[in-house]
Amino acid sequence: MHKWLETYFKTGDLGLPGTNPYSKQSYEMAKTVITNGIRNVKEVYGVETSLYYPELYAGTTDCVANWKGEPAILDFKQTNKPKKREWIDDYFLQLAAYSLAHNKLYNTDIKTGVVLMCSADNQYQEFVVSGKEFEVYWDKWFDRVEQYYRQINII
Repeated sequence: MHKWLETYFKTGDLGLPGTNPYSKQSYEMAKTVITNGIRNVKEVYGVETSLYYPELYAGTTDCVANWKGEPAILDFKQTNKPKKREWIDDYFLQLAAYSLAHNKLYNTDIKTGVVLMCSADNQYQEFVVSGKEFEVYWDKWFDRVEQYYRQINII
């Protein structure tokens, strides 16, 4: 699904699905995400963007975009079954980590993260975290980073 969405963002077109069943399924999932979620993207700033927070961590975010008028980190997720919001706390931590790194590197103020999820049976789900709630995830993320460095005896 990620490959198809990346192609869509870079070219404006999905292309054609492959011939194997998994390729066809991920193609249909990407179409579902585009139809239901990408319509809220006003402008794309980066796709598969490498980010790092100096001397702490690094990673690659799926998309940095203008989401409903706000700068946001977007994360695309595939799942076998739909999820409940309370099950995806780690996804919000991931969004927080990427926004913190982007904010640090580019002097931005991204306070919105969006998970665009599609299940194998093409059920679309969207989870948004923003504002003060997002700032709570920033704190949780830094707590997790500190815990990691304590475990490996760096601090």
